[in-house]
Amino acid sequence: MTRTTIPRRAWLVALLLPALACGGDDDEAGNPAPFDPGSPYDPVVDPSSLSPNITNPLFPLPPGATWTYEATTPDGVEEIVVTVMEETRQVWGAEARVVRDTVNVDGELAEDTWDWYAQDADGNVWYLGEDTAEYENGEVTTREGSWESGMDGALPGVVMLGDPQVGTSYRQEFLEGEAEDYAEVVSLDETVEAGGETYTGCLKTNDLSAIDPDLDESKYYCSGIGTVLVEEPDATEELISYDIP
Repeated sequence: MTRTTIPRRAWLVALLLPALACGGDDDEAGNPAPFDPGSPYDPVVDPSSLSPNITNPLFPLPPGATWTYEATTPDGVEEIVVTVMEETRQVWGAEARVVRDTVNVDGELAEDTWDWYAQDADGNVWYLGEDTAEYENGEVTTREGSWESGMDGALPGVVMLGDPQVGTSYRQEFLEGEAEDYAEVVSLDETVEAGGETYTGCLKTNDLSAIDPDLDESKYYCSGIGTVLVEEPDATEELISYDIP
């Protein structure tokens, strides 16, 4: 979200961020989108080399795949459905896979988002942008949060590393002042309970924002499946079912 001023908490976080930023131990293949608030962001990627075929086992996106999540929130029961489309889209000189993400609250459409992803030769999955709309009573109320790599200074980030290592911090998106989410790898071997199932050997990340101090999520990714659990301060989003061709 756009911020005209930086809240005190965000200001304090900014002072501490260099300790979390990726340093000299990260090579370009291991972390091509380092989060370093003290330096201009310059992602290491050739758009023309990116592929819409997403095969990273921790974030697989084969066309036709679907995941359904459920969360109980202060606004009601959310159902989130993620669908990988057959179509691709040209973004920032890359051919990107289109993924649709819909959120229904108590059966009513609340959000409809089209995301664009592509993968490099090292298995890093790049997030190239999104077209999002929030709804109320069937009408669009805002498209805030939409961004596209190459437009208005926006640059892609990485949603999943090809070789994640504990302690690595990386940008997931970048549009200065509007989209500055980043993640840090916390663990590579988590056991997770979600939707009545037990998953082992999962990756855990802590997802934060350089501009929104309220964003604080723990996400769990399991090999061959993708995201199985998202823990937020006021809600827990669990994988209920999935179908991966």
